[in-house]
This record gives sequence, C-alpha cells and structure tokens, in this order.
Amino acid sequence: MSWFIGNKQAEAKKLIVQLTDATLRERAMQDLIRLDADALPALLEALQTRDLNLLATYEQILTRIPSATPALLKALADGHPVLRARAADVLGLRRDKPAVPALLDALNGEFYTVRARAALALGRIGDREAIPALLNTLKDLESDVRIAACLGLGMFKDPSTFDEIANLLLDDPKIEVRQAAAKALGTTKNPAAIPFLMEALRDSYWWYERETAAGDLLTAIENMGAAAIEPLIDALRDREGAVRKYAAILLGRIGDPRAIEPLSMALYDLHHDVGKASAEALVRFGAASFEVLVEALEHPEMWIRIHSVDVLPKIEEPRVALVLLEMLKDPEREVKKHVIEAMGQLGDPRTLPALQEVAANRADRELHALAKAALEKMRR
Repeated sequence: MSWFIGNKQAEAKKLIVQLTDATLRERAMQDLIRLDADALPALLEALQTRDLNLLATYEQILTRIPSATPALLKALADGHPVLRARAADVLGLRRDKPAVPALLDALNGEFYTVRARAALALGRIGDREAIPALLNTLKDLESDVRIAACLGLGMFKDPSTFDEIANLLLDDPKIEVRQAAAKALGTTKNPAAIPFLMEALRDSYWWYERETAAGDLLTAIENMGAAAIEPLIDALRDREGAVRKYAAILLGRIGDPRAIEPLSMALYDLHHDVGKASAEALVRFGAASFEVLVEALEHPEMWIRIHSVDVLPKIEEPRVALVLLEMLKDPEREVKKHVIEAMGQLGDPRTLPALQEVAANRADRELHALAKAALEKMRR
C-alpha cells in the first residue's frame, strides 16, 4: 500500500510543478484537490516558497482540501517559522473553527510573524472566544503583531473592543499601528467608533507632515457615512486649519446634502487650504452648489474668488461659461490667469472668442501663453 501512497505523492509533486504554467494551472489545481490528503505533504512543502506570485495559489488549494486541518495544525505547531505563519494564514482563510485553540496558543509563541498571522486568522474565523486574547495582544512589543491584532479585532465589529483599539489609534508610537487601528475601526462602520476617529482627526500627530498616512484615518471616517456628518460639520469650526480642511474634504466625499450650507460658510475661511477644500467639496454636490460658488466670486478676497473659479468647470451647468466670461474682467491679474485655465478645462465654445482675443495679444506674454494652452486643450 505504501507504494500506492508514494505514487500519489509523486503525482502531487508533478502537479505542483505544473502550477507554474498558467495554461496548466487550473487543471493542476483541480487534480491536487482531488488527491486530497495525498497532496498535503507536497503542498505544505510548496507553501514555504519564496515565489509570492504562487503563494496565493497554494493557499487557495489548501483552503479547498477538506482533510487539511490536522496537517495545517501540525505545521503551525512545529514547522519552520515561515511555514507556521503561512499555515496560520490558510487556517484563517478556511475559517477553521477547530483551529482556534491552536491559534490562541500561537498568539503567545516565540516568532512575532507567527503571532501576527495567528491574530489575523482568529479575526477571519470570527470565534468570539478569541476576543480577550486579541485584546491582550494589542500590548505586544512587536508593532507588526499590534497591527494584526487591531485588524483581527476589527473583523468582529464589536463596540466593546473600540476603546482599547482607540488606545493604539491615539497613543501608539508607530504610525503604522495607528493606521491599522483606524482601518479596524473604519471597517466596522459602527457609529460608536466615530468619537475615537474624530479625536484622532484633531490630533496633530496625524496631520503634521503625515498627510499620506492620514489617508487611512480619513477613509475610516468616510466609511461611517451619514453618521459622521454632524461631527464633521462641528469640525469645520475647529481652531486648527488642518482639521477644518480634512472635515471639508470628508463632507464632500460623503456627499450628504446637510453639508452644503456649512461648506458654503467654510468657503470663506481665510485659511487658504480650507477655502480650497471647501470649494472642491461643494463641487461634488453638482448643480446644487452652483449659486453658492457664483456668490463667492463677488468676495473682496482674491483667493476666495480663485477657489470658486477653479472648480466651476467641474459642474455640469450651462451658465458656467457665461460666469467665466464675466470673471475675465476681474481687476486682479491672478484671477484672470485662473479664469483662462478654467475656460480651457470647461471646453465651452462660447469662450473661444475671448480666449482667441487674449491669445492674439502678445504684449502680455504670460496671458498669451495661458490662452494658447487653453485653446489647445479645447481642440483635443
């Protein structure tokens, strides 16, 4: 009988080689699944691959072999650290509840990579027995493990965990951990997480020279949808310009009509970035914001007029061309420059004569060049 098993395992190794060929891959995957337990030794060996392009394929096959749990648990317990971590991944993808005790043990293991993968696997499986252990794992000395614990806990969407996740959101020394905490709270889409996320938005740690990292926090708040509107409207009155700017951006992204009036007021904020963000947010409401933006064109502050000019071409409203033609008479040269560029973006033929007139005047070389560029854009 051993010769029969040996033949099956040899066949499995040949099929794994075929997985490298895209034309043979689907058939090889099906044959490996059909081999069931006989394919496991070869698949577990392959799971240690350095070729990350094939790793997902091996994992996919192992998730579809019903008898794989005991072999995966053995690999998790005494395999090479790479194999242990990847076995934890597969157990999570399988949502394998019998694996929960072993994964809980792995949270206390020697290798931080295994602890991290075990935390994520427990989140995917979703057995509430794991919540206390994951909360404790938020204190792990390794940042990768704290990140995984945040994300794992977020999958439970349990408000009782939000306070401890928020401790990392607000206080962890690593920005990557804070980002993970924001993602975890955001994916719950539970309004109970909003106060924590808004507190983070007001924390300068997030927005001082970390605009890219702050994207995860903004997305988390955006995920809250309509429930975040009132807190964001309140944030438009924050003393910090960066907070007001991000609040305006988020109100535009969420697109709730309740934001139009507060954004109309924020359009006149003398903090340059806030006024610009408010104008760009208002555009997302389409024609409903047209009159608001046109009214701002009469403001004595030049940059407020410019912010409205810059966004008007994005509104599908036939009166935009007429408004821009009128604004070409603005006394401020900087406004005229933005009007010319806006005409090029709008592409309305009614602005052609005015642009051609400016382009024909070589006495003002800068406006001449801008008008030529606008005309060229309209021809494309």
